[in-house]
Amino acid sequence: MPIQNPQRYTVTAALIYANGPIHIGHLAGCYLPADIYVRYLRSRERDVVFISGTDEHGVPITIKARNEGVTPQEVVDKYYVQIRDSFRDFGISFDIYSRTTKPAHHQVSQDFFTTLYDKGVFEEKVTEQYYDSTAKQFLADRYSVGTCPNCANPNAYGDQCEKCGTSLSPEELINPHSTLSGEPPVKRETKNWYLPLDKLQPAIKGYVDSHPEWKPNVFGQCQSWLNQGLHSRAMTRDLDWGVKVPLADTEGKVLYVWFDAPIGYITFTKELLESRGQDWEPYWKDGQTKLVHFIGKDNIVFHCIIFPAMMMEHGGFTLADNVPANEFMNLEGNKISTSRNWAVWLHEYLQDFPGKQDILRYALCANAPETKDSDFSWKDFQARNNNELVAILGNFINRAAVLTHKHFAGKVPARNQLYDIDLGVIENIRQFPAQIAGSLEAYRFREALSYVMDLARVGNKYLADTEPWKLVTGDPARVQTILNLSLQLAANLAIVMEPFLPFSAERLAGMLNIPLGKWKEAGRIDLLADDHRLNESFHLFTPIEDATIEAQGQKLLNTKKTNEAAAHATNVQNTPVTSAKPEVTFDDFGKMDIRVATILAAEAVPKTKKLLKLTLDTGMDKRTVVSGIAEHYQPDQIIGQQVCLLANLAPRDIKGIISQGMILMAENTDGSLAFVRPEKIITNGGTVK
Repeated sequence: MPIQNPQRYTVTAALIYANGPIHIGHLAGCYLPADIYVRYLRSRERDVVFISGTDEHGVPITIKARNEGVTPQEVVDKYYVQIRDSFRDFGISFDIYSRTTKPAHHQVSQDFFTTLYDKGVFEEKVTEQYYDSTAKQFLADRYSVGTCPNCANPNAYGDQCEKCGTSLSPEELINPHSTLSGEPPVKRETKNWYLPLDKLQPAIKGYVDSHPEWKPNVFGQCQSWLNQGLHSRAMTRDLDWGVKVPLADTEGKVLYVWFDAPIGYITFTKELLESRGQDWEPYWKDGQTKLVHFIGKDNIVFHCIIFPAMMMEHGGFTLADNVPANEFMNLEGNKISTSRNWAVWLHEYLQDFPGKQDILRYALCANAPETKDSDFSWKDFQARNNNELVAILGNFINRAAVLTHKHFAGKVPARNQLYDIDLGVIENIRQFPAQIAGSLEAYRFREALSYVMDLARVGNKYLADTEPWKLVTGDPARVQTILNLSLQLAANLAIVMEPFLPFSAERLAGMLNIPLGKWKEAGRIDLLADDHRLNESFHLFTPIEDATIEAQGQKLLNTKKTNEAAAHATNVQNTPVTSAKPEVTFDDFGKMDIRVATILAAEAVPKTKKLLKLTLDTGMDKRTVVSGIAEHYQPDQIIGQQVCLLANLAPRDIKGIISQGMILMAENTDGSLAFVRPEKIITNGGTVK
């Protein structure tokens, strides 16, 4: 059951592989909701640490290094900096963003492994593993690719199918092959150490069953695994890159990346708190600490089954109180793909939209894939900015501030007599912070954001219903009350919107000339004293023009065309050529009279799709040839070109036209055609030998 009234919070966000940039799918999946939650806790003045970093081991890193012709260390050094800086500039407020290649992390991971080893937890097994005879290397999970037995995806990895999310082992793949050589692997014996999840299932099930409050996708996936029965899983791998196995005679073996990566949360917490001169252990070993893992749905099994099993067997650690996992975010109707460059990259967004971090934060949260996959489109991004941030939130703030500057010299007017409509606004100001907090505590971030916008709608409606601009001359006391309450509402908005829109909240607080308040102050209507002077007003948000969105759409369209061309080229390359025809003698070949000819005229043959009627100058005569190339060439594009002609082919009636020969064409494996022609101009009638 959830921890009641925790003394402190340890909040983690998944360690991302340092083999590529951050995209919006990563943000929507776990990093943005984690940041919103932590910012809320800080506003509540809770004791919280926010932990994350890059996962710099594992096969994806070595594959990236191999493809780029660099070392794994060079890969992770490059992407660690880019990822860290992108998160920082986007406002993801980690207390520490570290990395698993640090020696301190290697030591903590090895100590953890040694503790389990000394307690006799592991099963030592000699098994047959896939081996690439050409590359002379054992194939760890992602070095094996094949067809998923669950969804038939032909590109499933040996540890997981990224299409359906099923966790796999290499042996489950259908028709596996090595990503190193492309060859089918063979089996060779090797020794590794296994975590006996089958024996630990009762304890794991007890842990999972004690948290029925978890999101349905998390609880349901865990129950599915448990119902199928858990199996022992290797915690070591035959690789050179990673945390070395701390046992004798284990050269060429490292800890499984999903063994050492979650331990990174502990390592980084220790690194953070020791740098502050604090004890790190209460944040991981105290029953009054609430541990929350924010992840994507593809990491559920590792955080809810394998890592808890490791922690329980080690002893002394707090288990996660909740594991909020989002589904996937797609892009313009297609799955985000790093390999196909089908993504909105965070570092590019920050360059293209400087100072507009909150627009993307808003769009991603408002459309977050909390219960099912969602889709990001640039049109929706534009609409949410123009129709919601500008027209609702920004419009209310602007009207309240501008009217105050215009009619009261920028000073907060006093409240006078209150009417029912005013009392209704006051009640909304008092109630909305609790509603927003309730949704945040339940990890319903979309709902919480909608309440923030509803409070802004209350302000807009209040101004629209009272029309203070019409009362200035006849009833200035009434205008004072209306603007006072409007500004108090704006001050409350600054507090409750900060977890979602931190940059805009700071700007709003600056406009109101107040420090950004804490959550305990939200709901009050005395945040601004009478005669308090406001700073100069400005628009919190500005419209995004169609041309800006069209440019982003064109960028994606260009990517789509590039992907289609690459896929076509791959298909052509991978399509086998036709088998050879029966053997012929030189005398057989010598019977063919192949000549160079020039196309003088070309026209489509009526009522056909494939045929062109060509007039050729063969150097011996001018003749007609009917050729089936109309789907590949336009008539006006080929006039004047030289071709090779089988000149002594017996004449043939084709659609009522006597064809005197045949043009020689090269056919690609995809069926496309190209002329066979001399590389330089040859006199018409020249022979081909």
